[in-house]
Amino acid sequence: MAVRVIVDAFGGDNAPLEVIRGCARAVSELGVGIVLTGREAEIRKCAADNSISLDGMEIVHTDDVFDIHEEPKEIIKSGKNSSMAVGLQLLADGRGDAFVSAGSTGALVMGSTFIVKRIKGIRRIAPSPVMPGEKGSFVLLDAGANTECRPEMLVQFAVMGSAYMEKVMGVKNPKVGLLNIGAEETKGRSLEVEAYKLLKESGVNFVGNIEARDMPRGECQVIVTDGFTGNVALKLYEGMGSFFGRKLRWIFSGAGKLGAVFSLGKIRQFKKQMDYKEVGGSALLGVRKPVIKAHGSSDGTAFFNAVRQAKQCVDGNVTGVIESCTAKLPSGEME
Repeated sequence: MAVRVIVDAFGGDNAPLEVIRGCARAVSELGVGIVLTGREAEIRKCAADNSISLDGMEIVHTDDVFDIHEEPKEIIKSGKNSSMAVGLQLLADGRGDAFVSAGSTGALVMGSTFIVKRIKGIRRIAPSPVMPGEKGSFVLLDAGANTECRPEMLVQFAVMGSAYMEKVMGVKNPKVGLLNIGAEETKGRSLEVEAYKLLKESGVNFVGNIEARDMPRGECQVIVTDGFTGNVALKLYEGMGSFFGRKLRWIFSGAGKLGAVFSLGKIRQFKKQMDYKEVGGSALLGVRKPVIKAHGSSDGTAFFNAVRQAKQCVDGNVTGVIESCTAKLPSGEME
């Protein structure tokens, strides 16, 4: 049976057009079934106006759209009839195998926690963006949801990130690094010092502390930290990527046509590597069923890749692997 992905048709800056466009491509190229949530009449008109086929897509009508400026907790209160909340409820009820939304991150984490619910034993859901490195991609978690963490939570992040990288990204026995201010075992706050001890005994492929300057090298495929530090690292990484992209364009605009022609292929390759659209979104690891947070400014390509990412999570049974691995952790890390 084909994987069914539920998609919030009104999440993000470019909804519903780019959502529908990406989903139509996913139906055609990935063979998935799509369930769109949102205002049905508007979805159908948008598709007709842009000559996009809705074949292979079911529409579940909702009147409301969750505004990104609302308090995240309202997703389970005043926003329970929004396209995001209804999509999450459909996922919880077994109407689909995974969920994709480009709406509010906070609301999506809140809704996933209280509607779909966490995997047994998992303390916190962790947004987990895949980021480009010199030697390959790596996943960073937590990237912003849990600003205050306990050491055992970082161990769970390591377990979840390892499962994701192996089952979705195809990295066998991924290396896990603890983001810190130095490589020494005694560096950092009590959080890092205690997490280091637990990670050594956790069963993941822990290779020690990693400093922020070493992240782009891609030596580790899983990098764990608290949400505050992770979000700072993520935003700096994204900002530097944009900075380098602009600088490259400036350099080659004055290099002459011949130099630009010889370098064009490598420039495009670098740009593609740094483009979030090529990944699709951030998996919310720790949820009972796969949930993907697409970037707010996602276009059709990004939505297509977010659906592909969701399908890979289903095909790789990521949630099942996380549940199995978490159950093997010492009891102190499960409480």
